[in-house]
Amino acid sequence: MITFRTEVRPEDVDIVRDIIVSTGFFYDFEVPVAVELVQERLDEGEQCGYYFLFAEEDGKTVSYSCFGPIAATEGSFDLYWIATHNDCRGKGFGKMLIEETHKIIREMGGRIVIAETSTIEKYTPTRLFYDHIGYTLEARIDDFYKEGDGKVFFVKRLK
Repeated sequence: MITFRTEVRPEDVDIVRDIIVSTGFFYDFEVPVAVELVQERLDEGEQCGYYFLFAEEDGKTVSYSCFGPIAATEGSFDLYWIATHNDCRGKGFGKMLIEETHKIIREMGGRIVIAETSTIEKYTPTRLFYDHIGYTLEARIDDFYKEGDGKVFFVKRLK
């Protein structure tokens, strides 16, 4: 049984680290960034602008998203992170999590969600995931992260 929670707890610092590391997708220097956002939410609360949704199966956190409104826009949100523990991939947790994330964003007045990712081959499953759940590829910047590693922007218009 899957349950969702939005409350950020101190133990989520280690949980997020574990999820991110387990995926094998992220560079070592990206892990502290994901963890830092959790800590910032714990320290500052909602005023930090980062919101979290955690998916739990039988009380264990298996997936999470981090998102927030984009300053100086009306209803545009960034999807900063979405990750599912490697042991739980392919079971539909990501799809359930993003659907619930979209619901929360709508309730917050969101109308557009922007997800960014890399163009390298390793991220093909990520790009396919966004395509599968109804995001549209709307922009690309070649050599953004480094030579040969571009950045793509996927957009979901919420109805």
